[in-house]
Amino acid sequence: MAIKLQRPVLIGGLGLSFSLWLLDSWQDTIAQLGEYSLFSLLAVGGGLWLLKQNHPKNSNPTLAVMPQDRETVSKAIAKAEAVITQFSDEAEKYNCVNAVHQVPTLREKAARLYVELDRQEIKLAVTGGKSVGKTTLVEVLKSNWNKQAISKTVSILETPALFTGIGSDEVSLTQAAACDLVLFLTNGDLTDTEFKTVQQLQAANQRVMLVFNKQDQYLPDERASILLSLKQRMQNNVVATAVSPLAIKVRKHSEDGSFEEWMEQPEADIKQLTPLLSEVLANQGFELVWATTMRKASVLQVEAKDLLNSIRKERALPVIEQYQWIAAAAAFANPVPALDILGTAAINAQMVIDLGNIYQQKFSLEQAKTVAGEMGGLMLKLGLVEISSKAIGTVLKSHAVTFVAGGLVQGVSAAYLTRLAALSLVEYLQQQEISVNSGNKLNLERLGQVLQNVFTQNQQMAVLQGFAKQGVKRLLPEAEVAA
Repeated sequence: MAIKLQRPVLIGGLGLSFSLWLLDSWQDTIAQLGEYSLFSLLAVGGGLWLLKQNHPKNSNPTLAVMPQDRETVSKAIAKAEAVITQFSDEAEKYNCVNAVHQVPTLREKAARLYVELDRQEIKLAVTGGKSVGKTTLVEVLKSNWNKQAISKTVSILETPALFTGIGSDEVSLTQAAACDLVLFLTNGDLTDTEFKTVQQLQAANQRVMLVFNKQDQYLPDERASILLSLKQRMQNNVVATAVSPLAIKVRKHSEDGSFEEWMEQPEADIKQLTPLLSEVLANQGFELVWATTMRKASVLQVEAKDLLNSIRKERALPVIEQYQWIAAAAAFANPVPALDILGTAAINAQMVIDLGNIYQQKFSLEQAKTVAGEMGGLMLKLGLVEISSKAIGTVLKSHAVTFVAGGLVQGVSAAYLTRLAALSLVEYLQQQEISVNSGNKLNLERLGQVLQNVFTQNQQMAVLQGFAKQGVKRLLPEAEVAA
């Protein structure tokens, strides 16, 4: 997809700086901006105006919240379809051929979800670490479990063993996530790794039932202590089993004083599990299927959103490139520091508007200025401006042209900080719900996290050196840049 930008960088920067110099009415603004250092407001460029972020964290492993009606799930599917439609529209509008070809697959997945709503089969997953009794439990359930009270059919899937260190965890968890109810087996109190895995499943709104297997291998006091600990951690959502009990020695005495001994294999003990399992599936079968469908709808929405964001970012990057070099030209060519600051701030405000348009977030000029100001203050607070400026200065010291062109460090720093701000804005908007004019407010905490992440990714020496070389070529095209 080709993006044509027809705004000469150097001329645009000079023209804007000169025009701003003529605007006496902006003197108050200049004085206010003077409170910041030169490089601080060179950083002003990205930010957020309409942002809503706080996703509640699920720190306690409680039962998954299941949808209570079919309509709730239908709305979730419709939400995914809306993102698919947005993706399709923008892919066609901007002639993204590869993206257009992916639309039919997404629509087919959405259509299957409506069929999934009325699925008459309940899918049960049995998972856990190695040698916890998964295979035996599946066999015992298939042969001994009376499912007459359940209106739906039940299929049982055993996942590959978790925690084997050979990359099977992702496969196992993916298979478990596609099922309606997960039986998670453990042979004792939960290890930290097991507990985190259960939390991961429940954070994805997956219904999990913990099965304390091999209870017969513990003394009564130990068994009671472990079971109490598991129930406290799992909100009582625990059952104890012994699907393959240890053989016991049986001795038969005769009247003459002799005796016979042999080893006898007790029957599997699943008397706690099967009644509870039957009750859950009989009373909550529809809700379990709906919850699975809702998870799949969320996954589909994320898939479509990622594809949409990819074509939006493809459009955004040339815009960022344009404004970073306009900012560089303004800072490099303008002899008055205050006007350098003002020019860069104005450039970045317009950049916020242009990037907002790409992400369907409409900013007025005043809103964009406010966003730029918020971003500048945050970058100052995080210390990114000073660190970046010093790093750019260090890199440019290796070039003789640095000592000839005193504004070169300022120009390249302005471009670099403008790019960081813009990339932060883009990444932040990509994480938000796909919406139009949502009117959400700036979340400084989340914005700070995004800024720090983007800064870390772009602060590597190789990145800085490459960027500095580009800056020298742009601002001093006749200078020879050292390799």
